[in-house]
Amino acid sequence: MPHLIIEYTDNLSPHIQVKELLKKSGQVLSSFPDVYPIGGIRARAIKVTDYYIADGSEDDAFVHMTLKIGAGRTDKEKKDTCDKLFQTLQDHLQDLYQSRYLALSLELYEFSELGTYKKNNIHKRFK
Repeated sequence: MPHLIIEYTDNLSPHIQVKELLKKSGQVLSSFPDVYPIGGIRARAIKVTDYYIADGSEDDAFVHMTLKIGAGRTDKEKKDTCDKLFQTLQDHLQDLYQSRYLALSLELYEFSELGTYKKNNIHKRFK
């Protein structure tokens, strides 16, 4: 862990440049190597095709980030991570945000050690 899931409405394609957003977001997580082991980082995007936003009368859109992490990080580490991720999201979509109705959000989930099962041999490449 961490795992980052970016959900976005299909009416943002192709303007969102989702692969670039994934790369930037992964780099944010990698910038905390003492907090998040690089071999555990996962970032993925899901284009949402079925949705309803506000009153349904406009071509509204959203991008929602969900960051899932294991237990053990300090409140400061979690806040610093979320602040940097959300700023990256805002910067990436600044022009799009200015030109259309768009909701941006980020949510953090923290699992207890009993809540996750992991097997990963990628870590050894970074030791």
